[in-house]
Amino acid sequence: MIVLLADDHPLFREGVKPVLQKLGPKLEIIEAIDYPSAFAAMHQAGEVDLALIDLYMPGMSGVEGVIRFRSAFPDIPLVVLSASEQAEDIHRLLSAGALGYVTKSSPSEVILGALRLVLAGGVYIPPSLLDHHHNGGVEYDSSRPAPLTSRQVEVLRELVKGQSNKQIAKALEVTEGTVKIHLAAIFRILKVNNRTEAVLVAQKMGLNETA
Repeated sequence: MIVLLADDHPLFREGVKPVLQKLGPKLEIIEAIDYPSAFAAMHQAGEVDLALIDLYMPGMSGVEGVIRFRSAFPDIPLVVLSASEQAEDIHRLLSAGALGYVTKSSPSEVILGALRLVLAGGVYIPPSLLDHHHNGGVEYDSSRPAPLTSRQVEVLRELVKGQSNKQIAKALEVTEGTVKIHLAAIFRILKVNNRTEAVLVAQKMGLNETA
């Protein structure tokens, strides 16, 4: 397993490495100190299994940097690490395709659990965001789904055709694991619980098989 760890604070990188090592016995960690070096490391490494990106690094501004990273590497599970606990930022990042948001103040077991959840195809949302939502701090309008990435739209189109995960993976030339990750993100963004509900929403969006 190869993990990208991008953060401009050396002490934080050194502190989180032991946590990452618990993800697997043959883990390789590639490091970056800003967005330009993160992009370069991704291109040089080839097959990366997970990317951990600090929200605020030199080279790009906050959410914009993460959005550009997701656009450049849509098939790579991305988890954002940050000291920020702004619910609005967290919501924007999850809507942009990040599969998790972990605050740097989180205990090591929480960080590890979040990463394992994402690697298993899930999405990690910090309790602070859930609390903020339930208390009315962030409104989720189910009638206006967050934008899907271009790759998520491709997966959704295949889903509308009735394709299985294996068939979608073959059509898009990705792994079945990658398809599962995209489906988890799609379900979350569209606020649905299963493939059938996702297809119904996709049809309302006009994403049918002839589109």
